[in-house]
Amino acid sequence: MAVKAKELRYAVGLSTTGELTDENGVALDTPPAWSPEHLLLAALIRCSLKSLRHHATRSNVEVHSASGGGRTLVTRRESDGRYAMVETDVDLVVELEPEPDPAALEGLLALAERDCFVGSSLTAKPGYRWTVNGTTAP
Repeated sequence: MAVKAKELRYAVGLSTTGELTDENGVALDTPPAWSPEHLLLAALIRCSLKSLRHHATRSNVEVHSASGGGRTLVTRRESDGRYAMVETDVDLVVELEPEPDPAALEGLLALAERDCFVGSSLTAKPGYRWTVNGTTAP
């Protein structure tokens, strides 16, 4: 018998005044100047770090701090002529304790990237650059 996959449901509302609220009516405080592209980049960064925290916890590794930045290029895709995010890169800086050995760290970061549903939902897969405990990961 197949096990049914867990389902996570989210909702966002946008008012005529531009206010965003979540499914519980909680206002999301975003500056009016932020574009949908800014919000998607922010979602990618937060999702990647949340995914890392999940897998780190499963590996008995604590994420002491985590931050990041991202950039994207929106232009016409060659494949279909539609405007889309065609190049996206994120830089993530984390402090891990204990720091996994190189092979385990590589596996942990690969899982974090793979299981971020925002990144895996993009047609053009993001490029990730991780800095762990002050050192750029290979």
